[in-house]
Amino acid sequence: MIEQQKDLKIPSELIPKCPVCGKPMTMNLRADNFFVEDSFWEKAAARYSAFIKKHQNKKILFLELGVGFNTPGIIKYPFWQMTLQNPKSHYVSINKGESYCPQEIQNRSFCINEDIGNVLERL
Repeated sequence: MIEQQKDLKIPSELIPKCPVCGKPMTMNLRADNFFVEDSFWEKAAARYSAFIKKHQNKKILFLELGVGFNTPGIIKYPFWQMTLQNPKSHYVSINKGESYCPQEIQNRSFCINEDIGNVLERL
């Protein structure tokens, strides 16, 4: 796919198809009623919740990479809330065109409005 892409597009015949219905496959995004929350997802969510609970009053960095405003209630808004509630925490966002934080946490935030690849290359 990468070798044949042009202008960030791939030929439609390279899009994977569902082995059951034959329709084009899509990424598992929380965009419709078909978001997969299987047993692996449930276990990962439980581990994440346990980590957040264990570290809720400790020094913690909420690092947000490439998260936009498609579904801000999943990552962005919770990160903002947890940063606001924990004075030992910090928030960092790297996202070209969508790096922002509320005024209430600006003194503990760092927003980089650039391409992630370029930022990581410089680091």
